[in-house]
Amino acid sequence: MPDGSLIPQIHGPGGFPALVLNADFRPLSYFPLSVWAWQDAVKAVVLDRVSVLSEYETEVRSPSFAMRLPSVIALREYIPAARRPAFTRFNVFLRDRFECQYCGDGLPAQDLTFDHVVPRSKGGRTSWDNVVAACGPCNLRKGNRMPRECHMLPLQPPRQPTSWELQENGRAFPPNHLHESWRDYLYWDSELEQG
Repeated sequence: MPDGSLIPQIHGPGGFPALVLNADFRPLSYFPLSVWAWQDAVKAVVLDRVSVLSEYETEVRSPSFAMRLPSVIALREYIPAARRPAFTRFNVFLRDRFECQYCGDGLPAQDLTFDHVVPRSKGGRTSWDNVVAACGPCNLRKGNRMPRECHMLPLQPPRQPTSWELQENGRAFPPNHLHESWRDYLYWDSELEQG
C-alpha cells in the first residue's frame, strides 16, 4: 500500500489513459470511449475496485511503493447499462450516426444541429420521436415547415434507441488514440481480412 503521494515519472496531463472495462470485459462505453486518467486508474487499483489486465512500461513511485501504470482495467462489480438512454443532443447525433437526416451528409457533432420534424410552433414536442440530427443548411431550408410542405422527410423516422443501439453506433467511430494493449478488448466496425 502506498504511503504519501505518488511521484509520477510522467510528462503531460493526458498521458497514459486506462481503458475501463465493465466486469464482463466490455468497454463501459464505446463513444465516447470509456477511459480514465492514470491518477484515477491508480486510485481504483489501490482501493481494489478494479483488476489490472494490461500495463504500460511507465511506473509511478512513492518512498515505499512502485507500480506500473495500468493501461487496461476491469471493474470488479458489473454496472448494468441504462435501459433507456438519456435524451441528449449528443445521443440524438449518435442515434443518427452523425448524419444529417435530410441530406445524409456525415458531420462532426459541432457542425450538426437538431431539428424538430414537426415544428414546435405546430405542436411538435422535443422528444426522441420528433427530433433528428440536421446540418445547418438543411435546418434553415426546412425552417418552420412540415416535412411534406418542403419535401424534406427524414431518412430514418425518429425513435427512441436502446442503450445497446447507441453502443453499437459508437463502435463505428473509433477514437484518435488507441493504445496497442487495448486492441484485444475493442471491436470496431472494420472489414475482416479474407485469407
